[in-house]
Amino acid sequence: MQFEQPVLLYGAGREARSTRSFLAARQPDLKVYVTVDSGDADIDGAEIIAPADLDAAIAAHKFGSIIKSPGVSRYKPIFQTAEAAGVPITSNLNLWAAAYRHGRQVIAITGTKGKSTTATLAHLMLTASGIDAGLAGNVGLAPLEIADKHQTVVLELSSYQTADINFLPDIAALTNLYPEHVDWHGSVERYFHDKLHLIDRDGPMRIALGAAAQTNALVQAATRDRSRFVPALTAQQEQAIVAAAGTSRLKGAHNLDNARLAAQITLAAGGTFDGVIKGVADFTPLPHRLEEHHFGDIAFIDDSISTTPEATKAALAAYHGQRIALIAGGHERQQDYAELATLLSGHGVATLVCLPVTGDRLATATRAAAPDITVLEQPNLDGAMRALLALRADFDTVILSPGAPSYNQFKNFEERGRIFVALAERLFAPERSA
Repeated sequence: MQFEQPVLLYGAGREARSTRSFLAARQPDLKVYVTVDSGDADIDGAEIIAPADLDAAIAAHKFGSIIKSPGVSRYKPIFQTAEAAGVPITSNLNLWAAAYRHGRQVIAITGTKGKSTTATLAHLMLTASGIDAGLAGNVGLAPLEIADKHQTVVLELSSYQTADINFLPDIAALTNLYPEHVDWHGSVERYFHDKLHLIDRDGPMRIALGAAAQTNALVQAATRDRSRFVPALTAQQEQAIVAAAGTSRLKGAHNLDNARLAAQITLAAGGTFDGVIKGVADFTPLPHRLEEHHFGDIAFIDDSISTTPEATKAALAAYHGQRIALIAGGHERQQDYAELATLLSGHGVATLVCLPVTGDRLATATRAAAPDITVLEQPNLDGAMRALLALRADFDTVILSPGAPSYNQFKNFEERGRIFVALAERLFAPERSA
């Protein structure tokens, strides 16, 4: 793919940098501009255009294409202006497909939760089966970073990427579907539509569905032709996966569902069942996904990657039988915590510490639904951990599973998780708290 006119990169993160490297290698003389809504526009060899100047730049035909980073909402008015002016909008993912898709087996995996674990498991299973497989997308490398290095490519895709994917994978998988990312998509309905765009298309593509997706009416309508479904696992295969998971680092029923889906994908892609079992055994939990730390006699579970109430439910279910202190709340994305509040007592939550801004709703709902739970509201994570220090006799497990993004108080969920673990060690380690 060659660009005849200058290009604008909208966003300056990892994907934008890999896009810039790709363009520099292919068209070293191509003029490149960059714009960002916040942060540094640090892209080598790119001229900065301020967001306020984009309308004028489009009118003056300063660039002929926009390559948008996933975190930038495609529903921003500026993109409507660009399209009306005949300026096409593409992405790192679609550029990868134009350059490298042909002749490769492509597996695309999405879902509201579980997609990263499923993609990681599928990659492990395929590799253990002797298949030359690479992992890219939101986990692993950016698509253009993986380039043409592997004959099979597993893509873990967010709703931001499925919204405008313009090619068909060989296998498309959906773990589940719950409301999320309303701020980016503009509405829950549009989020569902954009997520389902991965599977709601005609063509020679096989489909694999997670347990929760199989019973979702919107998913069923989007799949239409059931003959495209990959084969189900046999009862013996199911039992073997359960047994393998029991001695692995996979925790919780939700991760068993992820392993089953990854197994279906792997077998449909030409992998072996021996590879499936080895992939389960080799699995290492993703950073900040049910990551366990122990200080003194208390377990601290870093599940900072949790951005939905459904993810919080899964985290609690993985620690059934424990006396739990839950820390939840974060950036506003119109999350509904009513159902979660009714489930906390049954999942062993004795103490709930709520953080701004969504924690206010969860605190209110929990006080009404479960008056036996101690509910605290704190302005930040430091305050939450110090409040728990005074109540340490009331629980044996502390779970940070916010059910909300981190952006109102942290750079990202990774920073939130690191600070949680650092505070746990500082406050609860025996040599520190003695």
